[in-house]
Amino acid sequence: NLNAEIVKQIEEKLGLTFTYEKETTKNTFAPIDILDYIYAVLHTPTYREKYNEFLKIDFPRVPYPKTKEQFWQLVKLGGSIRQIHLLESPIVEKYITKYPVNGENIVAKPKFENGKVYINDTQYFDNVPDIAWNFYIGGYQPAQKWLKDRKDRKLEFDDILHYQKIIVALSATDRLMKEIDKIEIE
Repeated sequence: NLNAEIVKQIEEKLGLTFTYEKETTKNTFAPIDILDYIYAVLHTPTYREKYNEFLKIDFPRVPYPKTKEQFWQLVKLGGSIRQIHLLESPIVEKYITKYPVNGENIVAKPKFENGKVYINDTQYFDNVPDIAWNFYIGGYQPAQKWLKDRKDRKLEFDDILHYQKIIVALSATDRLMKEIDKIEIE
């Protein structure tokens, strides 16, 4: 569902050729590259701040890439974030947290205290960065919402691993957003 006129403008501006499937051919770009470019732009803190009010009421305005180099930098970073959000990146398997206390694994009222996310009075995820616990995506905080959605439920082994992946993903997203913000978009 790409607008052919927009694709043509990107081709002309960057001196690249559009292909419908990702190729290794030099100087070509594909729909996934456009998606990753847009993903990067929409995850730029400066962009989000500048267009905050507009983003609440309308579709985002995505600027055209200025140069081929800028385009590929943003494609790479946007692709990394997209893969992390889909939990497809190998990075999410490199856990930064621990779940050190055995027990019933029943989620009561989650709380964050000194780098620990308690799911009940005795059990917790340890070494959770503040940025991951308080990270917002849209109007909610995924690290908090995921646990709150499981109130009064038992976390199985796969749930514990999944939550740890979420924490890695949020921490990595914050780091990559800061990298993207170093690239002048507009």
